[in-house]
Amino acid sequence: MNTISTLPGSIRRRLPRRSNAQRTLVLAASIACAVAGTMMIDASVRAADGSTGHAQAGAPAKAALSVSVVRPQSGSLPLAVRANGNIAAWQEASIGTEANGLRLADVRVNVGDVVQKGQVLATFAADTVRAEAAQTQAAIVEAEAALAEASANAERARSLKASGAMSESAIGQYLTTERTAKARLDAQRALGQAQQLRLQQTQVVAPDAGVISARSATVGAVLPAGQELFRMIRQGRLEWRAEVASSDLGVLKPGMAVTVTPASGATIAGTVRMVAPTVDAATRNGLVYVDLPAPGQARAGMYAHGEIAVGNSQALTLPQTAVLLRDGYAYVLRVGADAKVSEVKVQAGRRAGDRIEIVSGLDAAARVVASGGSFLSDGDSVHIVDATTVASK
Repeated sequence: MNTISTLPGSIRRRLPRRSNAQRTLVLAASIACAVAGTMMIDASVRAADGSTGHAQAGAPAKAALSVSVVRPQSGSLPLAVRANGNIAAWQEASIGTEANGLRLADVRVNVGDVVQKGQVLATFAADTVRAEAAQTQAAIVEAEAALAEASANAERARSLKASGAMSESAIGQYLTTERTAKARLDAQRALGQAQQLRLQQTQVVAPDAGVISARSATVGAVLPAGQELFRMIRQGRLEWRAEVASSDLGVLKPGMAVTVTPASGATIAGTVRMVAPTVDAATRNGLVYVDLPAPGQARAGMYAHGEIAVGNSQALTLPQTAVLLRDGYAYVLRVGADAKVSEVKVQAGRRAGDRIEIVSGLDAAARVVASGGSFLSDGDSVHIVDATTVASK
């Protein structure tokens, strides 16, 4: 078959007029050049792709984050005994009535009022007591008059004793009458003092300075003697009764500094006043009584936790920003020599300011990501921008 005849008409028209043999040779040469050019292009593309792949495989991994690193720092941290307990009144005073069967006429204080020693808190109706006191005073005057008369008769009897004008029995009778009148006067005077005391008891006064913590007094009530009317926190003093494990009681001494944190969140400075001499047989805990000179917003009955400072000890610490908390455990991101981070589980201990103690899991020479560790994963590459090894306390 003639090859030239199979070509399109447009190509046949552009071919020069030659013999069939010459035309065949020219066409074959053209096809060979076209195939060779195509193969060279494919080879160049494959070579370019291969060189790019090798370059990407040999390039270093890109850093995920720029970080600063720190090393664990050795320092002195305070030792403390942690405890929980209730805040209670240092001492409470029960204020009641001493008058019997009197009507409560006036109540002058309420719960929360600050009172001073001797301040009148309530008054009872004193009309009956005043009337009885007046009656007793009249009896005293009558007894004084009887004593005066008996004394005059006794004096005359004594003067006649030497003359014999009066018998011994009569003289004795006058002298006895004098002593009886004097005794009656003394009895009336004692009754008058009792009436004055009862009159004073119609006013209920504060036995000490403090804060009224409870009130049961009701105006108009007729109360028996001994009925409690008020309860008062003496001098407004509060204390924290900390429950401490029996194993820690031996290191606690009066005078140690205490930091108490009640439910309000504000810390209160206190001082150990006394360590209980006994331990509860059920809980194996002992009470430590801590004075709170300035309780602030704390109130009696609040639950609080606190720390009792017992000394200092050496420890390795890191900034709190370098320690991550996940699922209840503490982790740090250690930076290796290849600038890759590895997640290390550590045991955290005491806290002091912005630093936290590392009890175990990390050595002093390790480099740790100082902050921003929550944005990194185990195995990430990092770029170290600040290799500070000592952080400020």
